[in-house]
Amino acid sequence: DTRRIRGAMVRTMAVGLVVAMGCLCGGVTGFAGPRSPVLWGSTKAQPSISLRSRPVPSRPLSSSSGPIMQVASGSRAADTLPNINLGDTRTPEEVVREGRELVQEGVQVLLQTPPQIGLRRTLLAARAGLLTARDVARTFQGKQLADITQKDLEKELPSTLRALFERLGPTYIKLGQFIASSPTLFPAAYVEEFQKCLDNTETIPFERIKRIVQAELGTRKIDDVFSSIDPVPLATASIAQVHAATLKRTGEDVVIKVQKPGVGDVLGVDLSFLLMATKTLEFLNPELKRLSLANIAEDIRNTMLEELDFRKEANNMRDFQTFLTSSNIDKVVVPFVFAEESSERLLTMTRMYGRPLTDLEAIASYSSDPEATLLNALNTWMMSVAACKSFHADVHAGNLLVLENGKVAFIDFGIVGTISPKTWAAVEGLARGLADQDYNMMAMALVQLGATSDEVDTAAFARDLRELVQKVETLDVDVLLTADQSVTGERTVSAQVLTDDQEVTRILLDVVALGQEYGIKFPRDFGLLLKQVLYFDRYTKLLAPTLEPLNDSRLQDSLEALSRDRPNDATDVQAW
Repeated sequence: DTRRIRGAMVRTMAVGLVVAMGCLCGGVTGFAGPRSPVLWGSTKAQPSISLRSRPVPSRPLSSSSGPIMQVASGSRAADTLPNINLGDTRTPEEVVREGRELVQEGVQVLLQTPPQIGLRRTLLAARAGLLTARDVARTFQGKQLADITQKDLEKELPSTLRALFERLGPTYIKLGQFIASSPTLFPAAYVEEFQKCLDNTETIPFERIKRIVQAELGTRKIDDVFSSIDPVPLATASIAQVHAATLKRTGEDVVIKVQKPGVGDVLGVDLSFLLMATKTLEFLNPELKRLSLANIAEDIRNTMLEELDFRKEANNMRDFQTFLTSSNIDKVVVPFVFAEESSERLLTMTRMYGRPLTDLEAIASYSSDPEATLLNALNTWMMSVAACKSFHADVHAGNLLVLENGKVAFIDFGIVGTISPKTWAAVEGLARGLADQDYNMMAMALVQLGATSDEVDTAAFARDLRELVQKVETLDVDVLLTADQSVTGERTVSAQVLTDDQEVTRILLDVVALGQEYGIKFPRDFGLLLKQVLYFDRYTKLLAPTLEPLNDSRLQDSLEALSRDRPNDATDVQAW
């Protein structure tokens, strides 16, 4: 209903405000760190921070180096402390206690912030803010201030926030990607806009990359480990840069994923201040706690910081290989991780030569049975959701390669998830209902999965689900034809499907919006899982348009076996 949609909009606008606060405050206070006279005057200074305007008895907070800050305490302070918010139901004692805890946490963040990182973030934040403000001014150029309505501002806010995120660098680009992948948490306008979030990070010079590789190899010289490393990267993103190389001890072609210099410090600072900003907002206005801003910020922080440890991605690939071996699956492969040449900031793995699953020409030349190739990939992924320690949670076309031998390679295990019995039961109900066109079963499965305090009209919900499914089934797949001419004058035509991420997201948003109409809020894990299913739906329309996977005996046998053998102690889906 309108209240839920408005609440989701308020949540996102608040998150946007908090992000800007987190970046700007993080930069400024990081520059004026615990050893900087800009903030303290001297390293011996002990400024007093009070929650009220006149002096009160105080008790110092302490650290390993002695007293740091002083916070108002005692009954006198509590008795005269005014309410921070008119709707605040906390007692004065509770406000004092929460304020003291917040300051203590803030002090720890300050102590852990390197001053040089704070200076860089301050300058970057100032530049990003000015450029974004300039863009906003240009948007409304020629309009009188009185003529600019709230609707005009709300319309521009998603694109403005995206532009700001892109300028603020790696942390906020990753945050934008989190928003884009979380339609169950954020309003549709923001999810769709952040699909366009560009990872336009600079390419790090090869000499700096080499120094990181050498540091991660320890006492071994880089020339003794790699016969060669291509100085031109295969890919570059906000967190890492990927280069082709040759492993000296085996002679194999490999790719090395190298973490960019300083990215860990930047993410740590930005995310810590983002978390502090959300907690400060909730302290000043407890009503915001129902939006779970601090919880969302903490989840984002933990998720992103885990991504910095490449050993986790290496373990994800090993787990997937163990699953393939134990399941006797030989038509699907995963890159082999070379443990001796991998570490927290360096990941070395076999290089996979293949083409995306959406490349029609490659599939036709590599596989005599595209339908079987697709089913191998889909069947393997579905089995991994239930039987592997984690499943691949980003199966867009670039991460599924058809190799020259016709096998399918799953690559890039930076985002994986695990699934709970509750979510798996809902997936089973959806699958069976969709196969049998039993929309009542589908509706019941979704109602049992989602959080709702209202009675749901499952019959009406089922009718709307039918309309949505029919809409999805009638969507066409766009095919791009390109003509090339070789040096000999021979012309070739290649075809490639356009699996539009925005289209997949729009379908997912339709499901979320339909749930909201009936008072159902789906967990983020379900949205993440459903998005992968929608990817495979696109691939099916390309490779096997007459195939109905859920009615295919090969896939049904796997699902039934998994239902019998699935352990009951799995946890909820968590993407990282």
